[in-house]
Amino acid sequence: MTYNKLNSLFGLACGLIATVVYIATVEKTVSWWDCGEFIACAYKLEVAHQPGAPLFLLIQNVFSNLAFGNTGQVAYWMNIGSAVCSGLTVTFLFWTITAIARKILKKPQQSAFSYYLQIFGAGAVGAMAFSFSDTFWYSAVESEVYAMSSLCTAVVFWAIFKWEARADQDGSDRWLIFIAFVMGLSIGVHLLNLLAIPAIAMVVYFKRTSEINFKGIIKAFLLGILVLAAILWGVIQWLIGFASKIDLLFVNSFGLGFGTGILFLCLLFGVTIVYGLFIPIENASIH
Repeated sequence: MTYNKLNSLFGLACGLIATVVYIATVEKTVSWWDCGEFIACAYKLEVAHQPGAPLFLLIQNVFSNLAFGNTGQVAYWMNIGSAVCSGLTVTFLFWTITAIARKILKKPQQSAFSYYLQIFGAGAVGAMAFSFSDTFWYSAVESEVYAMSSLCTAVVFWAIFKWEARADQDGSDRWLIFIAFVMGLSIGVHLLNLLAIPAIAMVVYFKRTSEINFKGIIKAFLLGILVLAAILWGVIQWLIGFASKIDLLFVNSFGLGFGTGILFLCLLFGVTIVYGLFIPIENASIH
């Protein structure tokens, strides 16, 4: 059996074991903190406390439907949703650890069995140790945002190593676009995933630079911090405030309906993105 098949099977096995344990130990009802708010908001599709978690609420609403109208089981099934997300997190963590272990070992200097044992052993020990760590296990059995946020972070780290392994191939940058997409989705769960940006900047630096030095490492790290700040304060906070002012302008000054300004702004961004994607391609083909 090939390395990739074994890696996939062992990763899924670790995730399945963790998921079964989480479901067996899941909270039967509401935990005594924010979980009650999130469960109520997800069930009725209401707005949770700032900064909000719209994607989390939408996905948890899907799990609430598994109660089939029995309101006494809604909290339980939403807790199951966190258990499933946590199990998937363990799977992606396994794949990330094996990718790192394979880089450290590089080419096998011993038999294939010994080589695979070291890589998959490292992945299993790391993934399962994380699975049953105190904090992660607690978040895995209750309807809170941290289980799903951990899944987003695990997917991002897995994807950056997938890019790193294919960075010299054509079309490899699609992995960077995928990472940006997951990052955007994660904002609708929790802002914790944004902390992965400096680490991603470091991976890109070490892969792309021809000469590694201390000055370059500091620059790459500071650039990652700058991107993090731009998203955290620029996109998430300033952009939303700017959109509200545009809508007020369209409603109060132009006499148009509520939401017209935001619709105009979304169309403007859409046209700008399409222009930025296709015009450079046309220019490249001309030259």
